[in-house]
Amino acid sequence: MEIDAYIALGSNSGDRELNLLRSVAELGKLPASKVTGLSPFYQTSPVGNLNQENFYNAVLRISTGLAPRPLLNHLLRIETEIFKRTRTIHQGPRSMDLDLLLYGSDSIDEPDLIVPHPRMAERRFVLQPLCDIAPQLLHPVVGRTFRELLDALKSDETVIRI
Repeated sequence: MEIDAYIALGSNSGDRELNLLRSVAELGKLPASKVTGLSPFYQTSPVGNLNQENFYNAVLRISTGLAPRPLLNHLLRIETEIFKRTRTIHQGPRSMDLDLLLYGSDSIDEPDLIVPHPRMAERRFVLQPLCDIAPQLLHPVVGRTFRELLDALKSDETVIRI
């Protein structure tokens, strides 16, 4: 059975635009999966650790037959094997960050796997691109559309479509 999953893409080191494009290509190679939507790219200010370059962000929709845990494992593999990501600085610079935002309407709370992503409703750099491809989609826990969450968000993040 195929499920629509939503994945956030982010890069702020190296060729950020090329990194996003390459990650879309890698996600398109996943077994039993097909990319079915991609937001425009945005340049966004960092959150948390502010002493770093701006990010390029996007959100991708994938129709997948993979279960949540194997899907997450593929995301982590792409980060480390393809983009050589190392996690040395919390919220630090990265060539690629892939976050599993949503897996259908499932709510999952396991060690190292929380879906929906626990901070997605607080982040303009996630909500804006998500609303470009699924504005009327309901947050499975909050019960509001992502457009409603974006419209209600109070944030000083800079999010500019590129």
